[in-house]
Amino acid sequence: MLDYLRLEVRRTLRDAGFVVGGIAMPVLMYLLFTNLGADDGTWKTGAMVGMAGYGAVGSALNTGGGVAEDRAIGWLRQLRVTPMTSRQVVAGRALTGSVTVLPAIVAVLAAGGLVNGVRLAAWQWAAIAVLLWLGSVPFTLLGLGNGYRLTGQTTGVANMACNLGLAVLGGLWFPVALFPAWLRSVSVYTPTYRFAQLGTSVADGRAPVPGAVAVLAFWLLAFGSYAVLSYRRSGRTG
Repeated sequence: MLDYLRLEVRRTLRDAGFVVGGIAMPVLMYLLFTNLGADDGTWKTGAMVGMAGYGAVGSALNTGGGVAEDRAIGWLRQLRVTPMTSRQVVAGRALTGSVTVLPAIVAVLAAGGLVNGVRLAAWQWAAIAVLLWLGSVPFTLLGLGNGYRLTGQTTGVANMACNLGLAVLGGLWFPVALFPAWLRSVSVYTPTYRFAQLGTSVADGRAPVPGAVAVLAFWLLAFGSYAVLSYRRSGRTG
């Protein structure tokens, strides 16, 4: 399983599309959104967490694209003759996604501190990075579920729709305070809203609220079950 993990990490980090879409784009969007108007330090901090989360979600979902390609070339059939169980295969891919989200998180946080002048204590920087890293796992599992279940082209479309929809609905691009009341009530149950809340709580000097952890745990179980079931289904359909 460790050899499998190393192989998948190398494959992902060599992908130019991943570097541009998963790392460069969130940094550029963050700098653009926060430098068009009044110089608001609070907004720059909140947007930094949101865009780091957006980059992490996009990179996590991107793991599903590689899975769809593996299905097309027959790599999944080779995995099924190994001693690894369905859960081990999915866990190995999920660990790959967990590794590849780190560059996006670090890049946006660096832009916040070095370019936008965001000032936080050392423990806050570290805690935000770690919490966003750990909190990205449900999105990796969602991407994997799509990759195991859908074709390569459809997976790309589905993951893009999930990324944009969850980013907007969860307030990664704009504060949910700008949403109408009915949409705010929906947003609090989304994984992306609670995901960003992990980082914003720390940026405000507070521990993450239990509700954020509980909602993310629910989505972790839901997306994890979806990924495992999709992998098993892919074995029956080719």
